Amino acid sequence: MKHFYTLLLLLVSVTTFAQIPAGYYSTATGSGYTLKTQLKNIITNGHSPKTYDQLFDLATGYRATDVDDFYENDGSVMDMYSENPTSTDPYNYSYYANPSDKCGNYNSEMDCYNGEHLMPQSVYGSAMPMVGDIHQVIPTDGYVNNGRGSLAFGETNSATTTYMNGSKRGPSSISGYSGTVFEPIDEFKGDIARCLLYFAVRYEDQVDSWSHPMLNGTNDQVYEDWFIALLLDWHNNDAVNQRELNRNNAAYIHQGNRNPFIDNPSYANMIWNPTPDTEAPTDPTNLVAFNPTDISISLTWTASTDNIEVTSYDVYINGSYSFNTINNSAIATGLIPNTNYCFRVKAKDAAGNESGFSNETCETTTDNGVGVSCLVESFENIPSNNGSYQTRTWTGDNGGNWVATDARTDLTLNNRAITIRNGSLTAPVSPGGIANFTVTTKRVYGGSSGTFNLKVNNNVVGTIAYGDQDVSQTITIPNINIEGNVSIVIDGNSTSGNRVVFDDLSWTCYSNLDTENYDLDKISVYPNPVSNQLNIQLNSTEKTQIEIYNILGKRVLTKTIHQSQSIQLDNLNSGVYILKLTQGNTTISKKLIKK
Repeated sequence: MKHFYTLLLLLVSVTTFAQIPAGYYSTATGSGYTLKTQLKNIITNGHSPKTYDQLFDLATGYRATDVDDFYENDGSVMDMYSENPTSTDPYNYSYYANPSDKCGNYNSEMDCYNGEHLMPQSVYGSAMPMVGDIHQVIPTDGYVNNGRGSLAFGETNSATTTYMNGSKRGPSSISGYSGTVFEPIDEFKGDIARCLLYFAVRYEDQVDSWSHPMLNGTNDQVYEDWFIALLLDWHNNDAVNQRELNRNNAAYIHQGNRNPFIDNPSYANMIWNPTPDTEAPTDPTNLVAFNPTDISISLTWTASTDNIEVTSYDVYINGSYSFNTINNSAIATGLIPNTNYCFRVKAKDAAGNESGFSNETCETTTDNGVGVSCLVESFENIPSNNGSYQTRTWTGDNGGNWVATDARTDLTLNNRAITIRNGSLTAPVSPGGIANFTVTTKRVYGGSSGTFNLKVNNNVVGTIAYGDQDVSQTITIPNINIEGNVSIVIDGNSTSGNRVVFDDLSWTCYSNLDTENYDLDKISVYPNPVSNQLNIQLNSTEKTQIEIYNILGKRVLTKTIHQSQSIQLDNLNSGVYILKLTQGNTTISKKLIKK
């Protein structure tokens, strides 16, 4: 999530009013459901309905509202169901280069895109103006759109299906609803919440006659208690960003009305939470760091309490926010060997109230020669147990999208694991190269010994053996030594029909430190620690690639320079980073501290 809270939401509302037509919200003076009706009158007046087809056909439609000018800035279709905000997108669609990208027929992800009605069109019989309302109909991958179907939005702890960017479906983990739900990635939860809050306002005079698990049959609250609480949670904890502001302005040109919750985020709580929960959870206690490895440290703590409900915990490493979890235990991964890390934890509730910090606990990673791990995968996040062989997708331990084909998820090895028959296992593309590869295997259900191929960037670099039935073995393939971004695939079962369980997969980074042609050590990097401006003093005019990775191995900045230059780091949080400098085939890495 973007981790902006009430104060920042209010600041957004102040700073963005300049883009709103003068006097647009001048009659929105009330609170509660009175304010809701006032907003409904405002956004209905001037609304020039457009058809579903016009979303695609008009230049003012998706080609103006939903172009990726925020993440990759590549002009591709801005699809919340495929966009990866922190790394390379698994795939992209084009409005212009490939007209056939628009659905069409689909059999899997990446086939085509169409329009997703966030409030399913079956609810209102595909009637106008709802069916073509650009504020609640967004472009998405057709296959994922179909997978969401008419499901309620929600959150799940045991996904049955995980799509390539991390969106997933599964049984609800939200108190108050037990059905199957669709959960978008954190980056877009607030975006989707604001679209659905808009829908509740714009169509308040009709919604009481419609039926859906998200709706409560009234035209005031509109949504069920559990769902409005979820929408407010998503809205409050995922702030409006520039992409949404740009989209709102373009949507106004397209159909003549605006989404008030993008223009003024405070409206949401003024309507549905006029007496907001202001009581923060108690502080987490008894935080303990234990079980250090070269690249990870385990954490556990005593759960906080709240007047309503604790929804999650933020984990801080060395004073900087690192990640969020719904549990009172976690594993910090992607760490550096022989390095001391200090941890603290905060609790949060659905209203965005935060506790104080827990106690601080510190632990030092080991240095057993494993090397800095570029990726570790335990398969604990795979979809829930299922014995049928089909395509499986999930978000890995270090983020990124994993895909297994002809795979089942009900067998274990060292806890959760993935079982492959005649298919393949594809890891997310990872920076940092690969030196040594390790995985544990076990053959089950008969057959004979055999091997799978290990491919790096589509070249076979070794084989992964499996042996006697129900006997596990750990395989290491050393000295692969490939730099840069690596694409890892396991496939090519030597004996068709053998079923092999894979678990505890990892590989270490690789950089060629040969300085025969380049003397990177003579490059000056200062100041370190750095506040906002990092100076790179080159030793030549040789093209130099600058990459910065956070402690979880995520690349947060990349830049190529040909001369000494200053780089602004204003957008980076305080903490420890790895600075990677590359000239030709030579790479060095330095620890970088952002104050």
